[in-house]
Amino acid sequence: MACVTFSTDSKAEHLYIFQFQLVKQDKEGFTMAIFKQRRGFNIWAISLVALVFGLMTIKEGGTTLFGDEAARTAAGNYVPFVLWFNFVAGFAYVVASVGLWLQQRWAVWLAATIATATAVTFAAFGVHIYSGEAYEMRTVIAMSLRTLIWVVISTVAFQALRRN
Repeated sequence: MACVTFSTDSKAEHLYIFQFQLVKQDKEGFTMAIFKQRRGFNIWAISLVALVFGLMTIKEGGTTLFGDEAARTAAGNYVPFVLWFNFVAGFAYVVASVGLWLQQRWAVWLAATIATATAVTFAAFGVHIYSGEAYEMRTVIAMSLRTLIWVVISTVAFQALRRN
């Protein structure tokens, strides 16, 4: 299906996206069917949050990983496996945001996978802290926020897209 255009309804409560699907091909050309998909505010919001969060994560992680020594010094006692996980996960955030925007069911599973992987990484980070290794308190806060955000995104996505 190809996305062609979108518009809002008169109450501006929902966004609509028009999709075309090839139904039949004959001597005269293609016959197309038009489907109108409703996108609620919740999907719109979590898609935007996931996209912005993903782009910010890629930028910040990339700056620390691939930037100069000053960038690494400014990061303080960062934990490499947490930094690499977050950097790579940032790309998954962007993919999930697109899938959620297009209301694809696989995006719900991707969001749940991101939430689970973030929680597992956070637990491993907890073991790192418990073993007495160096860390930054802002990493604890950031991982708490990431875990919470992705649990909320996956829950809202599941509830919104199960109705479709």
